[in-house]
Amino acid sequence: MSGYDLVRFFDGSTGWIWAAPQSQIYPMLRRMEQAGLIAGDEEARGPRLTRTVYSVTEKGHAELASWLGVAHDAAPPRDPFMVQALNFDMIPAAEAVAVLDAFIAEQDKAAAEAEAHRDRLLRKDTALLKERLSRRDPEEHDRIARLKAHVFDGIAAVARAKAEWAREGQRLLES
Repeated sequence: MSGYDLVRFFDGSTGWIWAAPQSQIYPMLRRMEQAGLIAGDEEARGPRLTRTVYSVTEKGHAELASWLGVAHDAAPPRDPFMVQALNFDMIPAAEAVAVLDAFIAEQDKAAAEAEAHRDRLLRKDTALLKERLSRRDPEEHDRIARLKAHVFDGIAAVARAKAEWAREGQRLLES
């Protein structure tokens, strides 16, 4: 993929769990290429333009497999909303309830979107999954789709739990 393709890829797939803005992708591509994890090839794009298309090298595949097979420490928490909620005692209850209403709507929407994506994965109806499956043994397809769908079950479950947590906060504020 080119850097532009990767931006679109992150927006349409991995962006559910890992945001990667364009300002992060291009410098990372250069570092990964310098480390020998990917190789870039110039490709014509029109009569005068070119673009660099990157492929993962054997070293990159080995590094990825190594990273995937090791448990990693959880990222340190940085949740501005939780800091906000921690200080709801400083504002009128009605304002805090309104903030929680917006949070609940956001979480309900996130859960519904994750569940819809999970369903598309189970039907093997996403472009990225189709591409992945085209290079894998057909006997693995159902398992691969279920593993990917399971991630979105988790995303939906977390969003639903956050929404319920916020509803409990509203009940506390209103009591």
